[in-house]
Amino acid sequence: MTNPRNYQTDAIVIKKTKLGEADTILTFYTPDRGKIQGFAKSLRKTKSKMAGHLELLTHSQVTFARGKNLDTITGSQTIDGFVALKNDFELMSYALYIIELVNQFTPEHYEDYKLFQLLLETLKNLCQTDDIETLLRFFEIHLLNEVGYRPQLHQCVNCRKELEPIVNTFSPISGGVLCPECSYRSASVLFSLSVNALKVLRFFQSNDFSTASRLRVPSDLSAELEKVMRGYIRYLLEKDLKSVAWLDSLKYESGI
Repeated sequence: MTNPRNYQTDAIVIKKTKLGEADTILTFYTPDRGKIQGFAKSLRKTKSKMAGHLELLTHSQVTFARGKNLDTITGSQTIDGFVALKNDFELMSYALYIIELVNQFTPEHYEDYKLFQLLLETLKNLCQTDDIETLLRFFEIHLLNEVGYRPQLHQCVNCRKELEPIVNTFSPISGGVLCPECSYRSASVLFSLSVNALKVLRFFQSNDFSTASRLRVPSDLSAELEKVMRGYIRYLLEKDLKSVAWLDSLKYESGI
C-alpha cells in the first residue's frame, strides 16, 4: 500500500532556512513523524497567507504534499503561537535554546511522541513560570533521557558502587557520576557535584515538571547545575550551541 500524496500533522517550527529570494525550508518537530522538513514557496513574500502560521516557535497543523526530495507545505493553521514568548526578548532567547537542543539531538523521521510532548509543555511552561533555570534543567535532563543519553546518577559509572552523600564528580565522557576514588584515577574532564546538586538532578530525573517546579533552587546551586549540564551537552554534541553565547550575554547584561 502506497502512502497518500497529501498528509497532515501537528508540528512545532524549530528552524527556518532561507532559500532563494522568497522561499523557505522549515524544520518541524512532530508527534507522529519526529523531525521533518518542508518546503514553503514564496513564504517570505508580504502576501503569503501561510507566513503567520509558520513562524519560528509556532505550534501549527501543517499540510504537506509529498515530493521527490522534499515535501511541499500546502497549508497551515496555528494551534498556539506562543505570543508571550515572541513578545519578550529574554523568553524568546530561552525558547531558541530549547528548540536548538531538540534540533541538534534528534535525527529526521524518528517518531518520539514523549519528546514532542516534552517540547510542547516546556514552551507552554516557559510562558508562565517564574523559575526559568529550573525549567531549563528539567528540560535538558528529560531530553537526554529521551534521546538515549540518560545520565547515571545513583551509582558510580566506573566501579558501580552506590554513591555516598559526599562531593562526587560528573564525568561527561562516562555519562554519569564518579565516586571520589574513581574521580582521582580519571584523566577525563570532570565537574564537581555537590550533595545537593546530585539530589536535585535525581529529583528532576524522576518527577514531572509540576512536581519539580515546587523545588526552590538557590542561585549558587542553580549555577552549579547549569555548569554540569552544559558540560555534558557540549561533550555529547562536540560543540557549543549558538544560542548559549546569546544566553550568556543576556545574563551578563542583566548582572546575573
